[in-house]
Amino acid sequence: MQPKDAAEDIVIAGAGLAGLAAALGLHRLRVVASATGEIVREADFTQQGKRGALEIRCVRRDLLLQALEGELPKGTIRYSSKIVSIEEDGNIKILQLADGSVLRAKVLIGCDGINSVVAKWLGLAKPSYSGRSAARGLAHYPDGHGFEPKFLMFIGNGFRSGMLPCNRTEIYWFFTWTPSEHDKGADESAAKMKQFVLDKLRGSKVPQEALAVIDKSEMSDVLAAPLRFRPPLSLVTGSISKGNVCVAGDALHPMTPDLGQGGCSALEDGVVLARCLGEALAVKDAKGGSAEKERIEAGLRQYARIRRWRSVELIATAYTIGFIQQSDNAIVSFLRDKFLSGVLAGRLLKMADYDCGAL
Repeated sequence: MQPKDAAEDIVIAGAGLAGLAAALGLHRLRVVASATGEIVREADFTQQGKRGALEIRCVRRDLLLQALEGELPKGTIRYSSKIVSIEEDGNIKILQLADGSVLRAKVLIGCDGINSVVAKWLGLAKPSYSGRSAARGLAHYPDGHGFEPKFLMFIGNGFRSGMLPCNRTEIYWFFTWTPSEHDKGADESAAKMKQFVLDKLRGSKVPQEALAVIDKSEMSDVLAAPLRFRPPLSLVTGSISKGNVCVAGDALHPMTPDLGQGGCSALEDGVVLARCLGEALAVKDAKGGSAEKERIEAGLRQYARIRRWRSVELIATAYTIGFIQQSDNAIVSFLRDKFLSGVLAGRLLKMADYDCGAL
């Protein structure tokens, strides 16, 4: 169960929405080898990107949702509306919801997460288990935490962990690992998971200040879940859109969290989809409904074309970075710490420095 203020998707590039002004802009990334405590890479987040200065922020999911909802007329969003089934009536899609209600849709955009019913209807490949799990938490400091606005990451020794301030009173942290028989029972409760993470970190060269952040987290803010992703090659030929139906967000490109781009890529989807549909619907002609149907379908095909390769690259890059950074294999660890750390940090920045265009 996910707490309402979990910051699952952590790195938000270019978040300029009203209500998010308190989110700190992060200045630096510091990567530390967990086995030795050595700094293997530092990166400057204030450098210039394709669109000007990079803007990297950690935003709580509930605040992001509130900011987005605030831009819409009241009552537009209907929460807890899980789709049970999809039927067709001509060009209209009939949606049966879990609460028994029925919706009729001229356009169906599946944003229903990693277990998407819409993605299944489109025939997209089922998300696969990555062999890794993640614990996440939020530490509250009512009087201010005093930490610098930087992303601190620990890699190797069989885990990948990190922490970064969301604002001046909250710090988000994460811990990914490959479960084994020795970890049984760790996910039975938030208290056991928190202790499991602390024990793992105490067995490595992790500074006390990092341990203190995790120790300060409330039980209600600690959660754990297996990490899943959609096989990227399946999206090369998979149906992202079909007729007047398409998918976006985790329903399209569920990925491991190693790039922090889950929420960002969903926002990109939204911008591209709105632009493609807006351009399609702006055209007026004398053919009436049949022409509108064709334009909608063309707009969704255009959206799928634009987002297909970006989705493939995000999923594949996130999986690869997570595998390399977490590995405790001696050869992989040597290559990572001596040669690859700069490349991996560079990829993180490159994937965030993406221009999806304007509305």
